[in-house]
Amino acid sequence: MTTYTSRPVVLCLSGHDPSGGAGLQADIEALQAQGCHAAPTVTALTVQDTANVVSFRVLDRDWVLAQARTVIADLPIAAIKLGMLGSVEMVDTVIDIIQSLPGIPVVCDPVLRAGGGGALGQDDVGYALRERLLPLATIATPNLPEARLLADLPEGSADECAAILLPYCRHLLITGGHGDESAIHNRLYSRNASPQTSTCVRLPGSYHGSGCTLASALAGRLAQGEALHSAVQTALDYTWRTLRDAEQLGHGQYVPRRLPLDLA
Repeated sequence: MTTYTSRPVVLCLSGHDPSGGAGLQADIEALQAQGCHAAPTVTALTVQDTANVVSFRVLDRDWVLAQARTVIADLPIAAIKLGMLGSVEMVDTVIDIIQSLPGIPVVCDPVLRAGGGGALGQDDVGYALRERLLPLATIATPNLPEARLLADLPEGSADECAAILLPYCRHLLITGGHGDESAIHNRLYSRNASPQTSTCVRLPGSYHGSGCTLASALAGRLAQGEALHSAVQTALDYTWRTLRDAEQLGHGQYVPRRLPLDLA
């Protein structure tokens, strides 16, 4: 009889992107690349392509709870990855799910805007995320525009946003890919510790699903038992490689290549 070693399971709560560039498909591919199994719970359906979001619909609370609870009853969850939630009710729904899994690492990608700028949530979702969800997260991974929305600082720097958000969240990784400098500076903030900066070369073009890729890779590394600071750097390095090898599948942004060619 063949004996198999189970891969760590990551519960993903996020939206479905029919272009396959972001959302749950990005989660599945990035987690597979980390040697993990993704258990995708759909929070929202979207109408989008590689350029932008046209529309979205948040699922009913009961449907999401039913998906997650059925999986939790069957599979040993090693980490939780949060993506698009889309409504305050969905924030509260996810909080209930997290609280049923105490001690599990939670990576929160606060998806509030698509790469093309389209809104992926109601205006009050950011406030609900900051006040009620971030305190339950191990780490949040906003880009700078998302960090400004969460901190309510329209022109704030990464340091200024972190000063407001760290009382809510233990660790905060603010990515710098939305600027125009030749180098990207990603900054990891932790309570009672100095910020750590990771720098990489900026690649040409813009990318659809880079934030999902990073957060999922980080959740996968934590599920594998890697320490947080090391897991952050591993996930950043992996994400940069997926962008370096990205494809322009449609007429919009490039799509990260999250799996090697022999698996893609």
